[in-house]
Amino acid sequence: MSFERILYTKEGRIAHVTINRPEKLNAVDPLTSAELLDAFTDFKEDDDIWVAILTGAGDRAFSTGNDLVATAMRGQGQGDMTPVRLAQFGGITRGFECWKPIIAAINGYCLAGGLEIALSCDIRICSPNASFGLPEPTRGITPSAGGTQRLPRAMPMAIAMKLLMTGGRIDAETALRAGLVTDIAPQNELMAKAREIADEICGCGPLAVRAVKEAVVRGREMSLADGLNLENEKSREIGRTEDAREGPLAFAQKRKPEYKGR
Repeated sequence: MSFERILYTKEGRIAHVTINRPEKLNAVDPLTSAELLDAFTDFKEDDDIWVAILTGAGDRAFSTGNDLVATAMRGQGQGDMTPVRLAQFGGITRGFECWKPIIAAINGYCLAGGLEIALSCDIRICSPNASFGLPEPTRGITPSAGGTQRLPRAMPMAIAMKLLMTGGRIDAETALRAGLVTDIAPQNELMAKAREIADEICGCGPLAVRAVKEAVVRGREMSLADGLNLENEKSREIGRTEDAREGPLAFAQKRKPEYKGR
């Protein structure tokens, strides 16, 4: 697949997606959103790929969100007016259902729509220079790519509300303490850390991992009783797979399991 705004590669069981606009602090314009959607759709549909890692090019920013300059110029009939297939901002912030895990490797600024893209991922790690915020209210607008819904689900309500209503920022250490990210790794080791986590996931049964994600994501909108029923449903479904037989057998034979995703 050929892209202008992103990089998309596959290595083993892992897909790497990079927002490739470092000169724009990886701001997202309509073409970037469309390309992200295409890449993640391919990731979702490729049975040989089990985990994706999303990051930004360079060492200054994961993404600073919507490319306001490009948006303003297009609105005035200026700049790049090439027709772009419409996609939700960032490709994965709305209307994209995927039970495969996605890891965000946050290398610098993670602001506005950039944070909303990161919040659409399942696991977030960052470098020490990362900073996080939803500054939209300071511009008289509101987050519109899931920030008001996902941020309070990802960290304590009071901290999320302060960020949302002041447009302020938090640093990497604060994000770690609040649970917004799981790990901080030196800038030059960030992708290696993301790959380490991805490899750990790939060591698990892929169908089981996807069932876990589905149960968690769908279950948080349910009552506890309904969530437990969903858990049982997914457990029975996974129990009928080859992988579910392979795991205990490998344990009994004292060998590494060979999962096939079926």
